[in-house]
Amino acid sequence: MAKTVGPLVSSAHLVTEGATELSEFEFGLTLAHNAFQRWIVRCMAAAGYPDLGPLDIHVLHLVNHRGRPKKLADICLLLNIEDTHVVNYALKKLLKTKLVAGEKSGKENFYSTTPDGAEACERYRDVRDSCLVDAFGAFGGEKVAVGELAGVLRALSGLYDQAARSAASL
Repeated sequence: MAKTVGPLVSSAHLVTEGATELSEFEFGLTLAHNAFQRWIVRCMAAAGYPDLGPLDIHVLHLVNHRGRPKKLADICLLLNIEDTHVVNYALKKLLKTKLVAGEKSGKENFYSTTPDGAEACERYRDVRDSCLVDAFGAFGGEKVAVGELAGVLRALSGLYDQAARSAASL
């Protein structure tokens, strides 16, 4: 006889009536987040840049996005990060490694990738294609389902942001 297993959660004390699926989602999100962070660090290391952390990599790709300079505030907004100091630290690290350059315009600093930074992003993409994208296709990954899941995650991020605002007002 098969043993019945309860919900897969990391914190059973948070499972209340009506919150089982949310607790399962949060545990799955935690696992996915940690796996993704590990993946991007190892992918960037395989691309030749072993000293970058997850946020450094996110910031580098975002600064490289569309080849347009970005302000610190815009980077924080796009990454949904409140603490500008954390992103500023990543930018300083990327400036030091010469993957990103900064230029002052009025009172604002604008950041863009250097040729080395753009090349790092291209090398990352090549490693990603060979290690992940090809495997995703062979796995039978449903592109439409993944796209829909991305939309659900963006919607849930808004729900969590609202809950954070509510909790801050308690």
